[in-house]
Amino acid sequence: MNKVYLDNAATTPMLPEVIELMTTSMKTTYGNPSSTHQFGRTAKTAIEKARKNIAKHFNCLPSEIVFTSGGTEGDNYVLKNAVTQLGVQKIISTKIEHHAVLHTLDFLEENCGVEVVYLKTNSHGAIALDALQAELAKTKVKTLVSLMWVNNEIGTILPVQQVANLCKEYDVLFHSDTVQAIGHIAIDLQEIPIDFMVASAHKFHGPKGVGFVFVRKGLAIGALLHGGSQERNLRSSTENVHAILGMEKALELSLLHLDEDRTKVLKLKQYLIDALKNIFPTVAFNGGSDHPEKSSYTILSVRFPFEDDMLVFNLDLLGIAASGGSACQSGANKGSHVLQGILSTEALQKASIRFSFSKLTTQEEIDSLIKQLQAVKLKHA
Repeated sequence: MNKVYLDNAATTPMLPEVIELMTTSMKTTYGNPSSTHQFGRTAKTAIEKARKNIAKHFNCLPSEIVFTSGGTEGDNYVLKNAVTQLGVQKIISTKIEHHAVLHTLDFLEENCGVEVVYLKTNSHGAIALDALQAELAKTKVKTLVSLMWVNNEIGTILPVQQVANLCKEYDVLFHSDTVQAIGHIAIDLQEIPIDFMVASAHKFHGPKGVGFVFVRKGLAIGALLHGGSQERNLRSSTENVHAILGMEKALELSLLHLDEDRTKVLKLKQYLIDALKNIFPTVAFNGGSDHPEKSSYTILSVRFPFEDDMLVFNLDLLGIAASGGSACQSGANKGSHVLQGILSTEALQKASIRFSFSKLTTQEEIDSLIKQLQAVKLKHA
């Protein structure tokens, strides 16, 4: 049985070059970066070099990069600091954000008295810019907008430039969960006035448990974790040296041939879309994830024309890894809050699966999936 991995939005396989670099680092760069002896200085130098290289990819300052354990910590770090350190009293978001944002907003609303306004989204999971502008126009308190660049379940792409420009026009802060964007989209932070963005290395072929937050210069924020002076007193805890170096290498490789990789993956995605339409003439794609420009090239959310609660499980038995929603929900026996936010009750009854790709995905894998889906059709005929 061929094993097919099509759950790259959940996590990506580490690249061999990343594994090799991290292995070498574990053997040679094992000093504590906070130690003043030569072993510690060597580790500290390696971290700062990685920080500088990461900053170059986004045209920002190294001092604007804070290393974290990943996207969830990053979103918590930004949102909680915005309230406690920057005086934010109102946050504008949507109901289809990642739970790292939504659950933090719940906490801030319940415990800090923050007003949270949720913009409506259409059937594609997109906001109306005029609705955002109207909300900003009537805002009279310190406000932050929190909208994800690429939705992790349906792939909808936020018009980030327009949102950032609106936020700047109305003098409000802008935080974007960019976990599904970084490593897949070229980002110039001098052109796009985002105040905060969040990354997680395992989404672009790096190690798990490491990421970073971009905090624009001039925004005085404090620590989320206390107990040490690491990361310029912004994030206590001994730095994960090997993971940071692995993340920097993974980002470099992800951006090295970005246009070529995007073209290759988009071709495979379209190949699968065409095959699905041929097998299931009434198949639908959640959030317009079949649109080549409005949706991420790495995500395809498919709504099949039948009900089958066991489809993801049965595909797994056949060697195909995919997701019924975000991986963070797997095993929770809960429906996708994103799909619940954009689909009708009738549409929600149909079997939906998220297939997600990377530059390592092959046509042979897609062909294996197509073969199994042809068998699924016979079962539901």
